[in-house]
Amino acid sequence: MTTATTDGRFDHPALFYRSAAEYTDRTVEFVREGLAAGEPVAVAVPGPNLELVRAGLGADARNVTFLDMTEAGRNPGRIIPGVLRAFADTHANVRVRIIGEPVWAERSAVEYPACAQHEALINAAFAGRPATILCPYDETRLAPEVLADALTTHPTVITDGGERVSEEYDWRAVVDRYNEPLEPAPDAEALAFGSGELPEARRFAADRAASLGLTGRRLQDAELAVSELITNSVVHGGGDGTVAVWAEAGQVVCEVRDAGRLTDPLAGRRPPERGQIGGRGLLLVHYVADLVRVHTTDEGTVVRFYLGV
Repeated sequence: MTTATTDGRFDHPALFYRSAAEYTDRTVEFVREGLAAGEPVAVAVPGPNLELVRAGLGADARNVTFLDMTEAGRNPGRIIPGVLRAFADTHANVRVRIIGEPVWAERSAVEYPACAQHEALINAAFAGRPATILCPYDETRLAPEVLADALTTHPTVITDGGERVSEEYDWRAVVDRYNEPLEPAPDAEALAFGSGELPEARRFAADRAASLGLTGRRLQDAELAVSELITNSVVHGGGDGTVAVWAEAGQVVCEVRDAGRLTDPLAGRRPPERGQIGGRGLLLVHYVADLVRVHTTDEGTVVRFYLGV
């Protein structure tokens, strides 16, 4: 499996696999090729697959960084800054090799649009950087539309027949397709706010989240995320907005709506530059939340985040 170049080009292949044995063979080969080339290697995949790779590598495993994607990538919007860029930026002067598996069968229908957008945005986040990021997809357990999206978000695909160019590749189309309208729950309690009502909006969201079961660190995370979003609404989103909080499938959902538009598809997914002042609000939301969904148009923006109770 030779998927990387030695120049500064970014490679982003999808690996379609059908068995644990095929998964192990392909990923271990990929890792060992990187180690032989002197490339720093990271493996960020769901726990059971992490153990397949670790066992397959044997003694070579000690030269690899391992991350359980079900924890590190629980929120797909955190993967680029918190997993991929965090590793690549640590090795900024050399080519890096990463296995990243953000989509697995247990991902929910609510999570999947954020996963697809993440896979698409990797291409923008790493354009021109010397890196190879291999993304495995289980052909036996993932839905046909998920596999079709993988062909659109990856310029090349690796299957039994070898590696080929994906003629469907068009990552921007996936970002746009999953920029889906988000409607609040019918019983959601909402509060309108302006620049003079920020403290009231914070208290409203915190009290509502606490009444729905958030406590301790989770409640603090909700307060921090809401504070960042409503402040962004006042500063960048037209000066006012609405905040709503409700319970859904064992999670507390908080949502902020305003009249602004996000024009940068990587907003909230870039690690801050050294000395950067401001511009970290949405990034902080991605770091503390279990899931973040965004819908943005000329008419306004909705940012919704989820926290497990």
